[in-house]
Amino acid sequence: MRLVIQRVLSASVDIAGVRKSEIGEGLMILMGVCDEDTDEDIDYLCHKVINMRIFDDKEGVMNLPITDVEGSGILVVSQFTLMASTKKGNRPSYIHASRPDFAIPMYEKFIAKLQELFGKEIKTGEFGADMQVSLVNDGPVTIIMDSHQREKF
Repeated sequence: MRLVIQRVLSASVDIAGVRKSEIGEGLMILMGVCDEDTDEDIDYLCHKVINMRIFDDKEGVMNLPITDVEGSGILVVSQFTLMASTKKGNRPSYIHASRPDFAIPMYEKFIAKLQELFGKEIKTGEFGADMQVSLVNDGPVTIIMDSHQREKF
């Protein structure tokens, strides 16, 4: 499972010109799923996201997790193109992206686990829809995580 996590001042998703979801300050998360992903990957990434200290404290130091930022929100959008392989040629291959019958339940489990840990509603896009995503990246702060490439210290 691959995530692109962005600290935002605001983010929204529109589908066919209609606003589906929006948040103010918080996290915009793009999510890609592969067939090797498991519930363990979901647990690992959700705990990392919730506990990641990327919000400023009173001294302006990135020292706070999202749970310590009052009024914050999380917006999760599925994005199979995160699983692109660019090893050969100029046309990305999406052979590593899971098909909807596997990816949708994983996406839903990820959202449910994140909501459980966050204690607030998680806003979402719509799986498989043509979405227009807007955001104002704060910092900018952008972090890429892949549950199959865990850093070991």
